Amino acid sequence: MPEMGRVVVRPVSSLAGECTVPGDKSISHRALILASQAVGESTLGGLSGGEDVRDTCRVLRALGVTAGEWGDDPLTVAGVGRGGWKEPAGVLDFGNSGTGIRLMAGMLAAHPFFCVLTGDSYLRRRPMMRVVEPLRLMGASIDGRREGRFPPLAIRGGGLKARAYRTPVASAQVKSALLLAGLLAEGETELIEPALSRDHTERMLRFLGVDAVSSGTTVRLRGGQSWEGRDLAVPGDPSSAAFLLAAALIVPGSQVTVRGVCVNPTRTGFLDVVRAMGGDISLSGETEACGEPVADITARSSTLRGTRVPPEMVPRAIDEFPILAVLALFAEGTTVFSGAAELRVKESDRISTMASELGRLGGRVTERPDGLVLEGGGTLRGNACRSHGDHRVAMALAVAACALPGETAVEDTDCVNTSFPGFWDLLNSLGADIAADQGEEPSSLSP
Repeated sequence: MPEMGRVVVRPVSSLAGECTVPGDKSISHRALILASQAVGESTLGGLSGGEDVRDTCRVLRALGVTAGEWGDDPLTVAGVGRGGWKEPAGVLDFGNSGTGIRLMAGMLAAHPFFCVLTGDSYLRRRPMMRVVEPLRLMGASIDGRREGRFPPLAIRGGGLKARAYRTPVASAQVKSALLLAGLLAEGETELIEPALSRDHTERMLRFLGVDAVSSGTTVRLRGGQSWEGRDLAVPGDPSSAAFLLAAALIVPGSQVTVRGVCVNPTRTGFLDVVRAMGGDISLSGETEACGEPVADITARSSTLRGTRVPPEMVPRAIDEFPILAVLALFAEGTTVFSGAAELRVKESDRISTMASELGRLGGRVTERPDGLVLEGGGTLRGNACRSHGDHRVAMALAVAACALPGETAVEDTDCVNTSFPGFWDLLNSLGADIAADQGEEPSSLSP
């Protein structure tokens, strides 16, 4: 795919097949970070091959961590022990990864050295104060653009004191950053959320033998604990699987199975919303990997109906919002998303972006401050669209185009590599008709 790539999508009669998706991106970040500070060696199988996770691995190398060649499966990581990172010689570049910069800001704030954290133009526009403020309360010295609201962030860490903190929003990134800081802080960290966010960090800590106690929306963690290196098998990313499953739901005569997907209850909001819309989706072959429940998921083409996605559902489906908005276009009746203002500070303002781009496809969409109202049906047709540099928007638009009459062009699609390298070829392998547009039609979408 060329820089600022453009893909052309044509409608198809059906999709079918079985496949796997990259390892879960959220779990992959945490596996790398915790393995880097373990006592001894860890082997990490099934890591996400996306650019976001690669950037986290590169940053860890800059902090003195030894790891195998990127792309090795499993990847071997030699742990440096709790608090063992070394002061970097240069700026730490996290690319487009909000997860990477926020989680590692927490642990870096506990190290007694100076470092600067930055990223690409999109990441430098993402808010950091929700992590910076509680870390300052723990004793870290952090500065940045607009008093620390945006990267680059300059951190002089060390000497953190644990404390109780009530997070203003349910955010796994904020919770995880503070838990990682708490591991190296003095005393007990207590975090209370308004609703339960993803619990991958707590699960992985317990899998590694760390005493992290969860009760409802509260997590407690005692500082000073160490953990041994272990073998970790990262399950498939449910947020990535959602795009393939959604394609099967809206393209007539389709059936697609995605194998080995993480079905952590804090990540199954997509499945619950799809079922509420009348979607035919089922699980089989349940098992467990590194403390996470795993299953094969099958979706079949379905007659969908509109539904309401309430605020309490949002944390469990936050990354699936773009593809759920696409499903709403193909549903009968009205779908309402509310309590999702958090979406305005993702890789793009996903509320505004999806309202604009689905409108280009003929969707009847009303933007609200904290969500969208979508009327299903109408005169839908392919058109030229833009991803706004957001990988999930790019994939969602491409999936919609598989079921639309006419040709759809999606611009700025290189961002998909941040989370789902190989997405285009995988969707084509299930029967889609997608080609990279470089002035002529290539035979493959592989880089």
